[in-house]
Amino acid sequence: MERASPADVPEGAAADHRPAPDPGRWAMLAVLCASLLLVAMDATILNVALPSLIDDLQPGALEQLWIIDIYGLVLGGLLVTSGAVSDRYGRKRLFLSGFVLFGVASVVAATAGSSAQLIGGRVLLGLGGAMVMPSTLSLIRNIFTDAHERALAIGIWAAVAGAGACVGPLVGGVLVEHFGWSAAFWVNIPVVVVTVVAGLRLLPEYRTPQPGGLDWPSALLSIVGIVFLAWGIKHVAKGSLLPEDLGTLALGILLLAVFARRQLRSDDPVLDVRLFKRRPFLAAALATLLAMLAIGAALFLISLWLQYVHGYSPFEAGLRTLPAAAAMLAGSLSTPWLMHHVGVRSVLALGLGALAAGFLLLALSPVPTGYPVVAVVLAALGLGDGLAITASAAVLVSSVPAERAGQAGAVSETAYELGVGLGVALLGSIHGAVYYQHMTGLPLGGADAQRARDSVGGASEVAEEAGGTTGRRVLETARDAFDDALTTTAYVSAAIVVAVALVAVWLVPRGFRTTSSH
Repeated sequence: MERASPADVPEGAAADHRPAPDPGRWAMLAVLCASLLLVAMDATILNVALPSLIDDLQPGALEQLWIIDIYGLVLGGLLVTSGAVSDRYGRKRLFLSGFVLFGVASVVAATAGSSAQLIGGRVLLGLGGAMVMPSTLSLIRNIFTDAHERALAIGIWAAVAGAGACVGPLVGGVLVEHFGWSAAFWVNIPVVVVTVVAGLRLLPEYRTPQPGGLDWPSALLSIVGIVFLAWGIKHVAKGSLLPEDLGTLALGILLLAVFARRQLRSDDPVLDVRLFKRRPFLAAALATLLAMLAIGAALFLISLWLQYVHGYSPFEAGLRTLPAAAAMLAGSLSTPWLMHHVGVRSVLALGLGALAAGFLLLALSPVPTGYPVVAVVLAALGLGDGLAITASAAVLVSSVPAERAGQAGAVSETAYELGVGLGVALLGSIHGAVYYQHMTGLPLGGADAQRARDSVGGASEVAEEAGGTTGRRVLETARDAFDDALTTTAYVSAAIVVAVALVAVWLVPRGFRTTSSH
């Protein structure tokens, strides 16, 4: 049976005016978190699978980046439209449909015999994930009518989302080591089946009481604009200044500007862009984007560093990323208490400060960098992400009425997933460019030298083929170049974090509380 969205109740209203809590709300949260865990894991699960995947499918350097980040870019491009669809046509319906598609896409990716099919499977996974993710946060907004319970639920939601991104490499490592890279996708199937069955039984349906039709031209503008913007940033960051790349970037910006103008004139916008005039809302969106950009790039590069520079197996590499997951869990679950006692502004400052400190430690550590330093870096990044993401999500969902919760979920998830995708694309490309510049003096020529310069994976393959003294020299050069590039990338990351942190903290008023922002 479908129900209308409960109206928001101002903080301080009489308890009997507030909708009665649903007795099954925590079981509903468990279903939503199970789906979120899977979708979040898929953003990073291939990080440790990349070496064996490279050996099997032989993707080029650009294909490797696309295999990793196309998922987040597609997901990010579709989230705004998905949030609007969920508000109008039902959040449960979109959630379950998307999760079924996610399962089908997992089969496509798992059976891939070429890079093209794998990238196609990742595109479908992004489409399914885009249908699922806004619904999880918007359903939490509706299910938990008490502001303090909602803050705790969002803390659990953020902990699961962050932990999923962090444990993805560990789960991927176990599966790859024992069953091959395709197992990273096959593992999705039983979770999809169980979650869909549980969701059909437990989840209630919510939608706008009097929904209008969806503005499909605006939806198309948002999708194409975000994808073009991401594509342009990806290629320009890699150093490509070709007219088609610059044109794509400019067109993406133009399409999003037209989209925003169209939303300002609409009585029933796909995304109410006026929300960004609210300083806490804008700060929360920026903090989410930044936090996930940082952790997405860091997990990608550190996973490669653990395997190629230090020679760990996929499982061993995944195990060594656990400090990030543990710290993120602690940060997410402590955020509701911290927000209540010190306010959103202080929590955002603490979270973004921890991110900056982690990158500065990585940048300033002696080369070659040892794992103990990296473990501390991962813990700082995980703690910062947990604090920043949870506080930001609470701000976003408390800024809109219940019937518009899909829009808040879309903004949160777009920033989340686009951050992961752009982190790998932007910072990964910067790292790749610096690595290429440092790969000089190789005892090789022709195609082998080019392969070694393209990526550390290519250098590892060339070194294994060459063997002997030549192979050792190639591997040593590649490891030194990777370390040097990691230092440069860490400096760039720290500078970005500090700049955005200052802006975000400035935007949030002193003493701001989410429980008073309905």
